[in-house]
Amino acid sequence: MSFRPELFRELADAWRLPSAEEDWEAWQQALEAVEDALAALEDEALDGREPALVFLPGEPVPSSEKPTGFHAESHLVGEGLAELSLTSAISLIRRHELSPIDLVRAVLDRIDAFGKSTNASIAWYPEVALQAARKAEDAVAARRPLGPLHGIPIAVKDLFFTAGLPTTAGSQILTNFVPQKDATVIRRLREAGAILLGKLNLHELAYGVTSDNPHFGPVRNPWNLHRIAGGSSGGSAAAVAASLCLASLGTDTGGSIRIPAACCGVVGLKPTYGRVSRNGVFPLAWSLDHIGPITREVEDAALLLGVLAGPDPSDPSASVQPVPDYWRMLGGSVKGLKIGLPTELFADTAAIDPTVMAAVQGALQIMESVGASVEDVSVPFLRHTPAVQFLTLAAEASANHHRLLRTRGRELGVDVRRRLEIGEFVTATQYVRAQQARRILAEEFADLFRQTDLLVTPTVPVGAPPIGQQFVTTHGVQRRIQPALTRFTSPFNLTGLPAVSVPCGFDVDGLPVGLQMIGRPFDEATLLRVAFAYQQASPWHARRPPLGTRGS
Repeated sequence: MSFRPELFRELADAWRLPSAEEDWEAWQQALEAVEDALAALEDEALDGREPALVFLPGEPVPSSEKPTGFHAESHLVGEGLAELSLTSAISLIRRHELSPIDLVRAVLDRIDAFGKSTNASIAWYPEVALQAARKAEDAVAARRPLGPLHGIPIAVKDLFFTAGLPTTAGSQILTNFVPQKDATVIRRLREAGAILLGKLNLHELAYGVTSDNPHFGPVRNPWNLHRIAGGSSGGSAAAVAASLCLASLGTDTGGSIRIPAACCGVVGLKPTYGRVSRNGVFPLAWSLDHIGPITREVEDAALLLGVLAGPDPSDPSASVQPVPDYWRMLGGSVKGLKIGLPTELFADTAAIDPTVMAAVQGALQIMESVGASVEDVSVPFLRHTPAVQFLTLAAEASANHHRLLRTRGRELGVDVRRRLEIGEFVTATQYVRAQQARRILAEEFADLFRQTDLLVTPTVPVGAPPIGQQFVTTHGVQRRIQPALTRFTSPFNLTGLPAVSVPCGFDVDGLPVGLQMIGRPFDEATLLRVAFAYQQASPWHARRPPLGTRGS
């Protein structure tokens, strides 16, 4: 499809878009991408379908087995305090064997040593953290009641509102924005006793998969500083992997928690849509955005989810479903659970790096060894996921940042500005058609989960690509990096289903590989139980990047 240049000049004037002649070719490509996405849906019988304008998952599915208690073992590791798991640190603090001050100082020393090389942060607040640690230690000494995260140093993606501290969303446009109130999840972390260390780097406006930020610099993967950390929550995953904090928070619109978790060899949990409040978080796409934890171990993610989850009057999409004690439900058996492999996602084997596929197959064998069964399943409408995700994300992101694009668009990074401009070409009809298709996809998954307990895929099809690379290559075929890295993750933003990425090995270059598990809506308990069972039977979660070894 070809359009005269004058059309784009007229559109730029009418829409008050920041434009120049070099933009017009990009706009034509954008319009063609929109038309191609819509064409992929044209053969489907969508008329009469209710659109899923905001996807609200169904009722929770109760666990098939009574959960058993789980208690983490903890031990003091001296100079390795910064590498403690969250649950181990909590246990030590409660037993008066670890000072919150010593823990925060150990992490700050780690930040001094490796913070610059990973570029994981936008800002650290050491004095604020030490002041909070002193108060936490006083509370322990006075034997006052302690919250579930008492004295634990945590850092968060710089997308969350933090009262009195700047929140930039990774954009120079917002460097002077200082919220007056905390986001709901930040308030809940503070009330649970967590200590905020700093704000972490990300892809600008959370709109990308590389965290190669033009304003604050690229986040560097602790496993190889020349590779991306994934995005958009790249700083969150890199900081956890490099032991710059004990845990972090990220956001996930198309895979932005799970992709960096896989790239950096840590655990990333995207809960069910509505399980965690989005109040006080810069939105990207309202019906796709999720909030979740990034941690080193599954039990840490379970504990954090219990703190974060729950209803919130400030977020109408936040679910009122009861919040289970996810941490204490980890120890149950997985024997007899049915795990499905969606054939539509595995069909194009040329799109998956062979060493990634080998790691996933090895993980499936481990899951069978602990009692689960594995079988192929089919979700026919998955073939339309790229088109539906493209139209939904492009339209919602552009609507959300409509004013910013028009008034200060030239101050945005080129890649983010281009994506926002693409959304200007999505019509209301096209958006609604995509939501009708989305409803079909959700119905197919609902049918599937009546016979399957869990789904498994790779998290990403390749190891972390080099910084600055726009394409990934598998089996000699080049693919653009954004659709390639979101291939396995974006369907579960569209459907709102909970999904977790856990480490499952390394590729030929020694980079981490992630295994994605997907569960029923609001059944994070089963999802985490299976992830924990796999973690306990495999060695990968205990590996640390060479960044932190002696002499490195």
